[in-house]
Amino acid sequence: MISIELALRLQAAGLQWTPASGDRFVITGVDMDADVFVVSELTIDVHQAPTGSLIRFNGTTEWALDSVQQDDTVWLPREGQLREALGARFRRLEPVGDGYAVVVGRGGRDERHVDVDAERAYARALLAILRT
Repeated sequence: MISIELALRLQAAGLQWTPASGDRFVITGVDMDADVFVVSELTIDVHQAPTGSLIRFNGTTEWALDSVQQDDTVWLPREGQLREALGARFRRLEPVGDGYAVVVGRGGRDERHVDVDAERAYARALLAILRT
């Protein structure tokens, strides 16, 4: 899983999130960064309200939280979602020592983005693309 810091950098660079079943996220600003939630039709769903997207918690929870504004969350995209966001720029994923490199095409040449796991390497590659 990518770090919250890396997810925040992707968000700041313009990565858009439309919450869907299976998506992972954390709630910011309430000392809950260690709690990762997953959107699920049974327990956590997304409701379009006049004020924006609300992520609603259904059923019994151990603490009182009915809903949270999407703006108060940070999406932790999965490997496949990151690869999809790279689109046609994605060339390949390669093992490199104790980690992985994601190779993307940019400006007529290949760029390699390396990290300790594939998901983080994809995130670094996407961050580089979004920043240009």
